[in-house]
Amino acid sequence: MSKNIDALNKLLDGRYSCRGFLKDEVPQGTIEAIVRTAQKVPSWCNSQPWQLSICAPDTTKELAKALTEAAKGGMHAPDVAFPERYQGIYKERRSTCGWQLYDAVGVVKGDRDGSFKQMMENYRFFGAPHVAIVSTPKELGAYGVLDCGAFVTAFTLAAQGLGVATIPQAAIAGMCSVVRSMLKIGEDRDILCAISFGYEDKEHPANQFRTTRAELDEVVAWH
Repeated sequence: MSKNIDALNKLLDGRYSCRGFLKDEVPQGTIEAIVRTAQKVPSWCNSQPWQLSICAPDTTKELAKALTEAAKGGMHAPDVAFPERYQGIYKERRSTCGWQLYDAVGVVKGDRDGSFKQMMENYRFFGAPHVAIVSTPKELGAYGVLDCGAFVTAFTLAAQGLGVATIPQAAIAGMCSVVRSMLKIGEDRDILCAISFGYEDKEHPANQFRTTRAELDEVVAWH
């Protein structure tokens, strides 16, 4: 097998959604290298619709504080609508992932306070020192969103290659008015997600599980 595919598989196998970070700051040069690499993904007509608002540790803390306060009030108004529902295998996969996390951090079934506390970790970016907010022009619609999804994947893999842990987060999109106000993101852009990043805390309980992937016959129809 090609060394290139081996290298890609090594990055994919090593990457996971980190939910516990060290406080150490990632050097500016490393962040720039991650973005430059992620920039190489394809996009519709090479439009490259993604824009990043990357926060240093102090700004990350300020944003986390504002989001946490907003989330306590149940404020959820995303620029791009969240999924209407999860059904069938998609609901099953989502549930399995959720229970893997709860088992890892010691949240038992029926522990509403524990599950709420873990959910709120989203808004403090799981303690990551940095967060990148990803946005796309509203006028590009679904295709801008699609291209940004490719960029998010490339960002996480580039980060993995440089020893930086990441977690893409949709939760903050529900608080887009707070994010838009604090980071001065224009009304002409849809706020899609965050990518929290830093160095992993290998001892954190939330980092002790890994999700699985579907078999080919579940996702491929051969014609």
